Amino acid sequence: MPVLTVDLAIVGAGPSGLFAAYYAGFRGLTTAVLDALPEAGGQITAMYPEKQILDVAGFPSIKGRDLVANLLRQAAPFEPQYLLGRQASRLEYRDGAPVLELEPSEGDAGQRIEAQAVLITGGLGSFAPRPLPAAEGFHGAGIVYFVPELAAHAGQDVVIVGGGDSAFDWAIALHGIARSTTIVHRREKFRAHQATVDQVRELGVPVVVNAQVTAVHGTETVSGVTVDVKDEGTRELPADAIVAALGFTADLGPLGEWGLELDRRCIAVDSTMATNLPRVYAAGDIAAYPGKVKLIATGFGEAATAVNNAAVAIDPDAHLFPGHSSERP
Repeated sequence: MPVLTVDLAIVGAGPSGLFAAYYAGFRGLTTAVLDALPEAGGQITAMYPEKQILDVAGFPSIKGRDLVANLLRQAAPFEPQYLLGRQASRLEYRDGAPVLELEPSEGDAGQRIEAQAVLITGGLGSFAPRPLPAAEGFHGAGIVYFVPELAAHAGQDVVIVGGGDSAFDWAIALHGIARSTTIVHRREKFRAHQATVDQVRELGVPVVVNAQVTAVHGTETVSGVTVDVKDEGTRELPADAIVAALGFTADLGPLGEWGLELDRRCIAVDSTMATNLPRVYAAGDIAAYPGKVKLIATGFGEAATAVNNAAVAIDPDAHLFPGHSSERP
């Protein structure tokens, strides 16, 4: 079985993991970044590459795919090794240092990563979209759970089902591209930020509340939906595409078998981002501690904290704080 030796193995290639690859390189550590997804970027690449992200410091607005591209470019000078489409199935220790065993992928029999420390930045672990119940018997095309390419819906009638941030973000993004966009939500209250809800209403996007899609029409592709509206009866809406923005279920997968202390399906960490396992750290959405706020910006800071503490664990003579990157020649 091939063996890759690095200072830091980063499990998860989302924003926190990619920033950790840069910061570890800045600290002089060699890294391997692995992810079960075939592309870097984590949930951003898989779920909303076209979404405008508004809460990353220094960027009033940046597309998800552009943020990922920038993070890859930032880490590139330090030559992290990317193992994408690969999942870490086992964690063991050899002479006190962690060893990861990767599940075999097509064309190989697996691989081992011998590291001095491990940083888990796996977001919410592996995830799957919640299905639209009304589409259970529909076998045609046109039902999607994410919008990776806005242009794919140009000139279409699009019905978005859901009341969270993704539903409203996609309504804004598709406005002016789709022929029509309608949001259907089962309640009057929304999980989305009020400012985003207000923007959707200002654009004139129809929002049907206290309603559920009860039937999907069409043969080879979606042609329309039936919506049951409380106290009003049914409505028929044209639809070339349905975006089922109903959230997703998350699963830690093999990570859940490593012996990590968990807190509500996340990994418990201390103020150094250390887990209960020796030389194993966690950062980003997967890390849990009192008062945690799940933001991309939070994950960046946690990644730097984890890397700095891992550097000292690897080399006790290293300084916890190496100085600012702006101070380097």
